[in-house]
Order: sequence, then structure tokens, then C-alpha cells
Amino acid sequence: MEFKGLKAQYIGYLAAGLGITLIGFAIGYVLGMPMYLCMTVAVMLATADFMLVFHLSGTYGEHGLMKRMARNQVPDSVIIRNRKIFYSLIKR
Repeated sequence: MEFKGLKAQYIGYLAAGLGITLIGFAIGYVLGMPMYLCMTVAVMLATADFMLVFHLSGTYGEHGLMKRMARNQVPDSVIIRNRKIFYSLIKR
């Protein structure tokens, strides 16, 4: 699925980031912060969110970011200290 150059899960990431920005703006406004300060912070956060999400979408594509995160979970080596696992393979 693609929308305006964003692929797959990045659409959700952008929506979540904009939702958090909107909630932050509302909290700041309710707490009595000046409107121009709330707007400035919200616009800066939304711009940063757009830039980050479009960068990630362009760099990693549809599945690349998940593959990169999965690669970090794979151990460098597997150490087996006894031969029991190999004997269980022979018994089949």
C-alpha cells in the first residue's frame, strides 16, 4: 500500500506522530501556554515527523526497517558445548 510516496507501515507512523503532535498542542493550550508558542512547537514537531517518516520510507522501503530491526536480534554466533542436540537428530 502506498500513499503520496509513503509505503506500508510508514502511513501509520506518520498518523501516530501527527496525533501525538495534536495532543501535545491541546495540552499546551489547555495549560495556558501562549497560542503562538503552541503553534510554533506543533509546526516544528509536525515538520520533523514528516521529514523523519519520509526519510525512513525512502531509505528502507516497505519491509527494510523491519529487516534491519530483526538483523539486530540475530546473535553473532551460536555456542554448543555438548553433542546431545546432534544425537537427537540421528535418532529420528
